[in-house]
Amino acid sequence: MVKVITYGTYDLLHRGHIRLLERAKALGDYLIVGVTADDFDKTRGKINVQQSLMERVEAVKATGIADEVIIEEYEGQKIDDIRRYGVDIFTVGSDWVGKFDYLREYCEVIYLPRTEGISSSELRQSRRAVSLGLVGDADFLNKIEQESRFVNGIHVAGICTRSLKSLSAEIQGLDFVTENYEELLERVDAVYIRSQPEEHYKQVKLALERGKHVLCEAPTALSESQCRELQALAAEKKLVLMDAIKTAYATAYARMLLLLKGGKIGQIVSVDATCTSLRDASAQEPAEAGRHWDGVYEWGTTALLPVLQLLGPDYRSKNCAVRWLDAEKQHDSFLKADFVYPHAVASIKAGTGVKSEGELVISGTRGYVYVPAPWWKTDYFEIRYEDPNQNRRYFYQLDGEGIRYELVAFAKAVETGRQSYAVDPTCSAAICRFMEDFCAGRDLIEI
Repeated sequence: MVKVITYGTYDLLHRGHIRLLERAKALGDYLIVGVTADDFDKTRGKINVQQSLMERVEAVKATGIADEVIIEEYEGQKIDDIRRYGVDIFTVGSDWVGKFDYLREYCEVIYLPRTEGISSSELRQSRRAVSLGLVGDADFLNKIEQESRFVNGIHVAGICTRSLKSLSAEIQGLDFVTENYEELLERVDAVYIRSQPEEHYKQVKLALERGKHVLCEAPTALSESQCRELQALAAEKKLVLMDAIKTAYATAYARMLLLLKGGKIGQIVSVDATCTSLRDASAQEPAEAGRHWDGVYEWGTTALLPVLQLLGPDYRSKNCAVRWLDAEKQHDSFLKADFVYPHAVASIKAGTGVKSEGELVISGTRGYVYVPAPWWKTDYFEIRYEDPNQNRRYFYQLDGEGIRYELVAFAKAVETGRQSYAVDPTCSAAICRFMEDFCAGRDLIEI
């Protein structure tokens, strides 16, 4: 019996895929089809696959062409599969000519001609892109515009900012650049908001009232009640409202959460997260410093993320030590917050005027997780045990800073109407509650 194996994403399965599978089946007696997992696709640059892994697997099975369907999850798996299944022929489309010649050492390699005039990428691109407006601080929005170029389904149509001189040449060339937020809303389907946090509530609310989807840098508001109000408004109008905390959309971070919630280190007893950076904030006048996000906003939301997602929003008590940048106590440069839960504790450090090791350590009753600096954009973490022979390392590629992944999630939520929360509404509200307490000076100690 001649065994044939082929691999593909099979996103939005079309007649080109089916013809290729038919040709592959005709090469032998038994066809094995490898469907690439979401995470492995990301390492190959396919970050905006429209269908889930299971949807794609079921679509391939439904053709009735494959005798066996497997999942491709890691680099080098093709050699392992060829050996494991006793494969005689490896085949793939002709657009990969030469790429898999190294497999000739293990089996015959055949490149098949593809069906002209159709591809999954073309199908994705042919769908109407979300017209996105960017709002707020120009320096950061330059990054958003650059990352959006990697995402099918997103088209940056305009920008609203008060710092026009800080725009890159590319973003200055957009069709619509304005300082008038309402004018921008008239021209777009959705907005990405990165203005000063004090402006978020009004801007998000106005966008939702105008029927626009919103991706907003956390916090979405500076009080829990305002956050809940915005969530209710989005639900009422069937609009997408998502928190833009890029770490939450990174593959490594998401996988880490799944492993921990599955009991990989036993019961979680402690979470310690540090997020700091230096921008020479002490050299700025307070008015100038106001152009930037303070430490609590810049890093506090990210540092809070693993605490709230692993231990929940219902801590028993908290206290927060803060170092102020100015005499008026309007701008902080560093904070350390400690939380006590019924069965666990947590600590975060966040700031833009103090530098520390940006690591994440999660302690459990069976072992612990160590994520090296900068943990918020890691592609790697370790699970460590008392017996070092049981230690495991996990690697997942992270392209750019992870911004493109949240743009992909946002575009998919807008297109499908099904919002998959990387930051769920309860977590978002808890972040806003923390900010509300901080702004009111509750549980605050000066250092």
